[in-house]
Amino acid sequence: MSKPLILVTNDDGYKAKGINSIVSELRELGEVVVVAPGSSMSGMSGAITVKVPIRIGKMWEEEGLSIYRCSGTPVDCVKIAINQVLHRRPDLIVSGINHGINSSVSVLYSGTMGAALEGCINEIPAIGLSLNSYEKDADFTTSAKMGKEIAIDVLKNGLPRGTCLNVNVPYTQEVKGIRVCRQADGMWAEEFEKRVDPHGGTYYWLTGYFKDHEPESEDTDEWAIKNGYASVVPCTIDMTAYDFINSLKTRLDGFDEIK
Repeated sequence: MSKPLILVTNDDGYKAKGINSIVSELRELGEVVVVAPGSSMSGMSGAITVKVPIRIGKMWEEEGLSIYRCSGTPVDCVKIAINQVLHRRPDLIVSGINHGINSSVSVLYSGTMGAALEGCINEIPAIGLSLNSYEKDADFTTSAKMGKEIAIDVLKNGLPRGTCLNVNVPYTQEVKGIRVCRQADGMWAEEFEKRVDPHGGTYYWLTGYFKDHEPESEDTDEWAIKNGYASVVPCTIDMTAYDFINSLKTRLDGFDEIK
């Protein structure tokens, strides 16, 4: 039987330390093809490129590993890999390791998770992997090893249709273990700092901090990470609020009579 084909991407760029760390681990599991942005594409979520051409170039090739640089977003990378680069559909997509956390509501902004969710859309098992560190020279060793173990499980057991995994690893050499949990209820308190450039022009720089609305809840990704566990949250592409459908139907019943 042929080895598993694993597509790897990220939103930090193909040269990032995180992506190279996970590639080193995944090469032990199968054939690895990297298609990643040429530079940082953080915060791109599910963005796609529609107004300019996308360019792709092979940067490296050796037995069991090919690396491509793409001018597009993380989602572009997945799309073009599936449609133009890979010789067959991949058995697994791994996005990361992101240099920074993607827990709670950050999943909505994350280019890392945007790529993983694109895997869901294409019915390919996918993992988004992030490390809770913003240190310039962060050590990705532990997060890469954990990512490999989760990849082994997904290759063996698969994932439900339309579901991917959002994995966040605390920045410590002694991770206590894995917690399968839910997304924490929280938000970013986004505060734009007003600044003035050397020419006297006003501009704004996005800053802010995360507000956890349920810090005592022990079944969330935020709690797991803060307490030394890697969090694994199953995420779906279906954002329908099913519990609200019947109530909303009742409220809007009269509108079908409008001519």
